[in-house]
Parts: sequence; structure tokens; C-alpha cells
Amino acid sequence: MGAELIIDRSAEKYEFWSDEHTQNPKEWKRFGSQIRELTGGDDPDIVFEHPGRETFGASVYVARRGGTIVTCASTSGYLHEFDNRYLWMNLKRIVGSHFANYREAWAANRLIQRGIVHPTLSRTYEMRETGQATYDVHKNVHHGKVGVLTLAPEPGLGIRNNELRSKHLQEIMRFQNI
Repeated sequence: MGAELIIDRSAEKYEFWSDEHTQNPKEWKRFGSQIRELTGGDDPDIVFEHPGRETFGASVYVARRGGTIVTCASTSGYLHEFDNRYLWMNLKRIVGSHFANYREAWAANRLIQRGIVHPTLSRTYEMRETGQATYDVHKNVHHGKVGVLTLAPEPGLGIRNNELRSKHLQEIMRFQNI
């Protein structure tokens, strides 16, 4: 999807928590080592932290000295914990961010309309499966985004340009068969 360097935390079996109450800094260090190996020795200037509780401590740890951790969600829990020494002693900062303001959201939607950015869902659930969708996201057993059909009886009914959609169907359905 355009990423140059990828670390699959599941495949690498990262365990950032030893148990429900204890973080595992040895895993943060292993993660940081893998990042530096991929980047030629550099720590990230900016870490976009989406998962939340599960990975926040590791994100604070791996950001470079003077770097920034941008938190934009908390899919694995909103009570973030981290070792503050890695923040304050290394002059890092945490920034909260929503996706976009109205103008930026309009521009992002325009990129989707033009077929430059592809919206992807790994799975679409029926309304009666909302509980399962919530459980799957909570347990992180999904790949990417999920959707719940609330007023539509089937996916794809909001499509206004079927020709454009068919040109990009492979990219749109990228995560459907994982």
C-alpha cells in the first residue's frame, strides 16, 4: 500500500506486556533494534500511535531523541501507560490528533473520489453481527478496518461510479481474503 519498510508485530511475536499489568521493556528494545536494522540505524522522528494501550510504551521508547509520538486513537485501550523517563529525559513530546479538520476531510474524500486513495475493509459485518465486530476489533483479530452495515442490506450500495470502482477493486478488496 506504499509503505517502504514494514514490521509485522504478530509475525515477529512481539509481546509488549508480560501480563495484564506489567510492560516488557526488553521487547521495546528488540522492536527498536529491528527498526534501526531496517532504517540503517535511525530511530523514527515521528511515531503515529494508533493501537493505544498495547503499544504506547513501545512507541514512546522507539521515537528518536527530540521526536514526537502522535496519538490518534486507542483501539487496544485508552489508558496508555509508558515509562516517562523515555519521554522527558529524551526531550520527546506527545501530540494528540484527530484525522482532520473539515477542509482536510473534504480533500481526503476527494482523493478517494479520484481513485488515488483506496478505502479498504478487511471485513463487513451485518448489523446483527455488531457484537462480533466489536469483539474482533477488541481482540485485534482483524486486518485493517472493519465496517458494519447499519442501513444497507448489502455492501456496495453507496457506490455512485461503478466504472471507477471496478478499476480499483483489487486495491479496495486487498484485505478481504487475508
